[in-house]
Amino acid sequence: MNSQLTAFITLGCTSGVLNLYLCLYVFLQRFNYTKIAHLFISYTALISIYCFASAFGLIAATLGAIKFWTAIQYAGMATSTPLGLLFIMRYLGFQLTRKKVIALLSIPFISLIMVATNDMHHFHYRVFEIDPVLGSPYIHQEIGVWYIIHGIFTFGCMFVAFLLIVKQWKETSKAYRKQLIALMCGQLIPMVTAFIYLLGLTPQGVDPVPMVLWASSLLYLWSISSSRLFSVMPITKDVIFHNINDGVIVLDESSRLIEFNQSCNQMFPQLSRSMFGMDFAQVWLQVTGQFMPFNLEAIENTQEIELNHINRTYQVRISALQHVNHGNGLLLIFTDFTEVKKLQHMLEQQAYYDELTQIYNRRAFFKHLETYEEASGFTVVLMDIDHFKHVNDTYGHATGDQLLVHVVKACQSELKNGQFFARYGGEEFVLTLKGYTLAEGEKLANQLCRSIETSPLMTIVGTIRATISCGVAEGKIGEESLYQLLNKADKALYAAKEAGRNRVHVYRE
Repeated sequence: MNSQLTAFITLGCTSGVLNLYLCLYVFLQRFNYTKIAHLFISYTALISIYCFASAFGLIAATLGAIKFWTAIQYAGMATSTPLGLLFIMRYLGFQLTRKKVIALLSIPFISLIMVATNDMHHFHYRVFEIDPVLGSPYIHQEIGVWYIIHGIFTFGCMFVAFLLIVKQWKETSKAYRKQLIALMCGQLIPMVTAFIYLLGLTPQGVDPVPMVLWASSLLYLWSISSSRLFSVMPITKDVIFHNINDGVIVLDESSRLIEFNQSCNQMFPQLSRSMFGMDFAQVWLQVTGQFMPFNLEAIENTQEIELNHINRTYQVRISALQHVNHGNGLLLIFTDFTEVKKLQHMLEQQAYYDELTQIYNRRAFFKHLETYEEASGFTVVLMDIDHFKHVNDTYGHATGDQLLVHVVKACQSELKNGQFFARYGGEEFVLTLKGYTLAEGEKLANQLCRSIETSPLMTIVGTIRATISCGVAEGKIGEESLYQLLNKADKALYAAKEAGRNRVHVYRE
C-alpha cells in the first residue's frame, strides 16, 4: 500500500471519528439542547458511515468488496445531504412537515437501491470496474443516468442549505454569527470538494469528499463550545415576522406594497407576491373587491373595517415606518376583531335590548336620554296594555308573551326612524319624541291606540283583542328632571285608565 493511499485512508477515518464523536457528544447532551439536536445526531451518524465506508473501500482487494463498501457509502452519503438541508431549515425556523421530509428522502432511498442493484440495470454506473492502470482499490467508472440525477439532487441540497444560511446573515446578531459560519462551511466544504472531483481535478479513482469532512466537524465543535450551538439559537426576524398572529403589510413612501406576512395572506387569500410594487389602493380593490375604507396617513391611528363578503371585522393600526428601502413607509397591522365584535354585540344585546320583544329596554331608554342636548325639548308617551293581568291569568304566560310581542310589532309599524321606543317594564312601554310638541305626541299616541285596537292577536286558544292606554307629557332637559317628566306622563296614563282605558290623556298643569 503506497503512502498516498495510506493518507487517503487516514483522512477518511479521521473524518469518520470526528463525526462519530460529534454524534455521541450531542446524543449524550440531547436533553440540554433544543429538538433540532436530533436531526444533527442523525446527520453526523450518516456522515460517519460514509467516511468509514470510504476508508474500508480503499483497503478492499476485490471488485465485489469495493462494490459492497460503495453501497454502504451511499447509505450514509446519499441520505446525509438532504438531512443536512432539513437540519438547516429547522435551525432557521422553517416548519418541517412529514410530506417535506418524505419528499427529500425519496431520491436518496432510490439512489441506494440503484447502487446496490447496479449490476442488474447499470442506471447508476454504466461501467464500474477496477482501474486497469492503477489497480485495486482504484476504480474506473462511467456514470449513468441516475448518477446525474443523484448528483444534481445532492449538489442542490447543499447549495440551497448554503444560500438559506447566507440569506440570514444580516438578520442575525453578531453573537450568533459563529454558528452561521460553522453551518455555512459545513455545507460549503463538501460542496466545493465534490465540484472539484466532478471536474476531474482530484486523484483518479478516489472520492475526496470524506477526506475533507474533518474540517467541517472541527468547525461544528468550535461553534458548540464558543456560541452554544443547539443550546441557544437565533430566531430570525423573518421567522418572527411570518409567525405573528396579526396580519402585517409594509408599504413604501409611495404607498406601494413591498411586503406582507403569512397571517395577512391567510386573512386575504387573494394577496400574492406578484402584487409587489402596486399601489395599495389598487391591491385592496383586487383583494377584497371593495374600495379602501381607511385612510393611509403617516400618523399613529387605529380604525375598524368590516369586510362583508367574508363576514369578518378587522382593526387596522397604521403607523409610520422609517428607513424602508432607505426611505419612509407605512406599517399596517390587521387584527381579527370578529369574535370580539360578536361578543360585544351579544353583551350589548343583553344590556340594552329586551330579550322577549327585541326592542330597547329601560336601561337603554335612560342611556338614550343622556344624548339629548341641554334645553332640547321632547315629548314622552308612556303606554300600558289594558287588562294584561287578565290575559296572563286566563290564557297563561306564554300567550301573554305573544301579546307583548304583538303589541310591539303593531307599534313599530306606525313609528318612524328617530322615535325611540322601549319596554319600560312589565306591560309598560315608553316612547320619546324629540322635537315633537304635546299635540303632535297626542296625535301619534291616538294613532297607536287605533292600530292595536284594530289588530287582534290570533292564537291557538282564540282571538285576543288588546287595547292600550297612553299618558303624554312634554318637557325640556334642564328645566326639570327626567323623573319629574316621567311622573307627569305616569299621572296622565293613570287618568286614561281611570277614564275607561283604550284612550290617550295629556298631562296639563
